[in-house]
Amino acid sequence: MLGSLPSFARLVAELSKLPGIGGKTATRLAFHLLRRSDADVEALATALVEMKRNLSFCRRCFNISEGEFCRICSDMGRDDSCLCVVQEPQDLIAIERSHGYRGRYHVLHGVLSPLNGVGPEDLKIAQLFERLKTEEVAEVLLATSFTIEGEATALYLSRLLKEVGIKVTRPAHGIPLGSDLEYIDSATVQLAIDSRREL
Repeated sequence: MLGSLPSFARLVAELSKLPGIGGKTATRLAFHLLRRSDADVEALATALVEMKRNLSFCRRCFNISEGEFCRICSDMGRDDSCLCVVQEPQDLIAIERSHGYRGRYHVLHGVLSPLNGVGPEDLKIAQLFERLKTEEVAEVLLATSFTIEGEATALYLSRLLKEVGIKVTRPAHGIPLGSDLEYIDSATVQLAIDSRREL
């Protein structure tokens, strides 16, 4: 059926490439877009193109940015002595929403996952240790998710960090095990940050 509608089939195929979007959801989204006005669809297309054109990753911390450095790295009012390591930019956003942390960040862009072929060289770990050579960091807060991979990544990093003599902390387990930071409410994230512990 969709083969006779190549434009529709192409849209479904492209939407299916998005994370968490299967064939049925992609088809439902395509039908939704078909019913929207031309102006709505053009606004979505423009937003996608502008996002790809204007956004990149911060040269310092690898957060999303519209310039060379993100707004957090550009903020001179942040505490340079504490560096919070997170998996993804959306985890950084979740911590910022809590208003309970005023230090700097470093985004790994993933976690260690040997079964999926993700090793230390696939993450921003080398860049983290380059930063530690030039920045006066007294504490590294490892805020990876409380999944098996997130815990393994935190353990791996804590061993390396202790070798260079930096204090290592982890958010307290006010955050449920097996959860991702981006889905946790702000109050829980703030409580977990405030009651972090040394590893």
